[in-house]
Amino acid sequence: MVTEVPDGSVRNILEQETLKWVFVGGKGGVGKTTSSSIISVLLAQVRQSVLVISTDPAHNLSDAFQQRFTKVPTLVNGFSNLYAMEVDPKMEDDDLSDEGLEGFLSELTNAIPGVDEAMSFAEMLKLVQTMDYSVIVFDTAPTGHTLRLLQFPSTLEKGLEKVMSLKNKFGGMFTQATRLLGLGDEFSEDAMLGRLEGIKDVIEQVNRQFKDPDLTTFVCVCIPEFLSLYETERLVQELAKFEIDAHNIIINQVLFEDEAVESKLLKARIKMQQKYIDQFYMLYDDFNITKLPLLPEEVCGVQALRKFCQHYVTPYKPSLVRGTIEEVQQRISTLRLRLQEAESELERLQQGK
Repeated sequence: MVTEVPDGSVRNILEQETLKWVFVGGKGGVGKTTSSSIISVLLAQVRQSVLVISTDPAHNLSDAFQQRFTKVPTLVNGFSNLYAMEVDPKMEDDDLSDEGLEGFLSELTNAIPGVDEAMSFAEMLKLVQTMDYSVIVFDTAPTGHTLRLLQFPSTLEKGLEKVMSLKNKFGGMFTQATRLLGLGDEFSEDAMLGRLEGIKDVIEQVNRQFKDPDLTTFVCVCIPEFLSLYETERLVQELAKFEIDAHNIIINQVLFEDEAVESKLLKARIKMQQKYIDQFYMLYDDFNITKLPLLPEEVCGVQALRKFCQHYVTPYKPSLVRGTIEEVQQRISTLRLRLQEAESELERLQQGK
């Protein structure tokens, strides 16, 4: 029985009308931001309104669209329904500006790594849920951070336990301190616990949505190299552990064998890449694997993103195939050009003598 190979594009994401959250993640430097920008551009063609959010501390969305974004959703130039925002997954300083609260929260954040991120992520999700976007694309930080986002409910669970123990330990003292400082009821432990509980509710509600394959999917971005393959494998296993749906892999920077390549170095790279691409197909035979070409230039700005979009929906085919009349003619004209350049360089050097 021949099993059908899934389509090598992201069309399945565009066709899944129930999708509410799309995460795009992978190792640093593999083209996640370009991919999340393009997926959001494509979704904007088929959905009513799209928000793309960068949770990577090294924000690149502004660079990809060549437009400045902040923590407030901003309409992307040239679109009527695509918005972008950049969120720092660390707590804003002004959240900690009050003395009594500051000491308390810093004690808490030191006690549990990641709780400050958890709280600011929860605040952001609360904000996002009040907005009416049909689909939200996350350009996530490199793998480790992404997986931490998915562990937030348990991180906050630990946070609440810690708060309870701090309350038991310093309860009376804390109440007295807030009274002395004249901070009033909003800084009582009950108010603090109420806030943490509220955040935890939001996170748990969102987490239920994240685990629903009708609402959420994760797109893994990589390049055809050993470390990236290994990282993708780890990511896919972790996602399965968190019960988060993933059935799309984007392989960036592929050198295609059919392209007219003369360089020995490039031929060696093609051979190496092919080995890993074969492994991707073997490991993820039920995934939609999209292969994208290595380009001579960066994909920056709305125009370039729109142009590159086509390779995400229609599998890329090299323009010239080795061994055809056109390819040989192209090679001859390239060699002629190179010969002319070499001759004029030689002439310059001789005259310089």
